[in-house]
Amino acid sequence: MNRKDVCGLPQQAMKKLSIIVPCYNEEEALPYFLPAVEQALAGTQMIPEFIFINDGSSDHTLDVLKKLYAKSPAKIHWLSFSRNFGKEAALYAGLREATGELITVMDADLQDPPEYLPKMYDLIEEGYDVVGTRRTDRTGEPKIRSWFAERFYHLMDKISDTPMVNGVRDYRMMTRQVVDAILELKEYNRFSKGLFSWVGFKTTYLPYKNQERVAGESSWSFWSLFSYSLEAIINFSDFPLILSSFLGILACILAVIFAVVIIIRTILFGDPTSGWPSMVCIILFASGVQLFSLGIVGKYIGKIFLETKHRPIYIVREEQKPVSETQENHEPKSS
Repeated sequence: MNRKDVCGLPQQAMKKLSIIVPCYNEEEALPYFLPAVEQALAGTQMIPEFIFINDGSSDHTLDVLKKLYAKSPAKIHWLSFSRNFGKEAALYAGLREATGELITVMDADLQDPPEYLPKMYDLIEEGYDVVGTRRTDRTGEPKIRSWFAERFYHLMDKISDTPMVNGVRDYRMMTRQVVDAILELKEYNRFSKGLFSWVGFKTTYLPYKNQERVAGESSWSFWSLFSYSLEAIINFSDFPLILSSFLGILACILAVIFAVVIIIRTILFGDPTSGWPSMVCIILFASGVQLFSLGIVGKYIGKIFLETKHRPIYIVREEQKPVSETQENHEPKSS
């Protein structure tokens, strides 16, 4: 007679699902997240393993994680970084710690609908290696943010060989083979949406409408998203170099404006000082183009510079694994 779990499903049919949850100031949302996901997985053939990564939160996120662990020590694994390393580092840490046959990435604010997990599993069983999600609208977002997001995906589609689906989210379910392939990519400057697409494999996407946060406020401002998009385009972000590029563009625009003013003034009033205005415009324009080009080249040089340092992508200050696993020392470690 086959052993069966509480849901009445054969034990050998169950698959372990590692759920990676990056957390930055999510103390208000976390208490809602766990019950919602468990409810969505009830009656499925997936056993959840929750991997929470506290990315240097300044609120009480770590305390909430410890309380959740105290209630469910057999299925929760949390890590706490020594400081804020960013969502990309948290995702990488979660992928490294995941032990399940299936792996998914979710936000703690429930903007990634847990009820899609069974649908993802069914598609994986049909033969897909990756089942991602994409938003079909951006209801609730500021219009200017939505406009820039649309332009970003359109630009990426034009300039990148790696396909980038409009509205794609980090929320996806992947097989172990896909995750192992992603972990082979060791670069310091990471953009997970691009890496998920770059490794290939058989992929499909589930569309859904934008969901409101269950609690708390987003830590992503317009400028942080704008900077993040620049990192995606050039795969590195350095503010002085970005500033030099902006100054180059500004110099070009000013040169064109001055040229138009000079032409109009010459037509209307004559040209009492022939030569020097046009020379100034030419110098400004050439200098602007050079500064803009130097900024672009400098960003790639900066990317190479950071890669050659071989700094760790993240540093763990505290960690607590499920009680069923062998307990290890909790000395700070890096990767």
